Parts: sequence; structure tokens; C-alpha cells
Amino acid sequence: MKRDESPIVVEQDFARSATDVWTAITDVGEMRRWYFDNIPDFEAEVGFRTQFMVESSDRSFLHLWEVTEVVPQSKIVHNWKYEEFEGDSNVTFEVSGDDQSANLTVTLEVMADFPDNIPEFTRESGIGGWTFFINDQLKAYLDG
Repeated sequence: MKRDESPIVVEQDFARSATDVWTAITDVGEMRRWYFDNIPDFEAEVGFRTQFMVESSDRSFLHLWEVTEVVPQSKIVHNWKYEEFEGDSNVTFEVSGDDQSANLTVTLEVMADFPDNIPEFTRESGIGGWTFFINDQLKAYLDG
């Protein structure tokens, strides 16, 4: 993923309230059920930091997250990078809707280029990963 590429955007509608979607993307107990099961902690508050390891093929990725913006019930942004690899990105989750239905838009914007030689850092991998998490995992979780 490169800084000069357009952001990756994934969108999903839910037959759930905007509050339910917000809780699913900000409550660590719920995040562990559809996102990463080993997130040690998460808080929707600016300055909050967490880190956790994810194994993929023969590589380990120490995820480093820092929450940089929060608009309660509607928007959360966190910086996402890795301890062992160059590259830097911001991930924005935006929730809209009401008590009956909601929309979630997730945008990944690359701030500094990721390595070319790591398959998990290709644009196609990024699109596939976010589509899996939002359109498959989160959708299935919230649809119950």
C-alpha cells in the first residue's frame, strides 16, 4: 500500500441501530468477537494506545494502534502501523443511521508507504482484509 494510491473504502449497511454498530466497533469485548480476538484493550478516547501480535503465514506483525479522533457515536480514527515494518496509516470508522438501521464506512488512508515485498501490504490484500472484516465478519456478527 502506497501513499499515492487512493484510500481503501469499504461500506456496509446494517439492519441494526447506529448505537449497536458503534458499540461493536468500540467495545473491546465485542471487537474480539468479529475483529481480532487478541486485542488486549481498546477505548474510544483520543490518545488511547494498544498493541497486539497477529501471525500470518511465516510472519508476525505487532500491530500498533493509537486513537487520534473520536466523535462519540459517529466517528473514530486510529493510527495503524507495525513495529517491525515501515509504513503508516489512518483508519477511519464512520457510523450513520438511526434506531432502525445504520451504515458503516471504513476508510484506510496510507500516510507512509508500506514495503513492496510483503504480500499482506499489497493494495489487493488491504481491500480483501477490510472487505472480510466489515462485509463478512462484522455483518455476520451483528446479524446474529
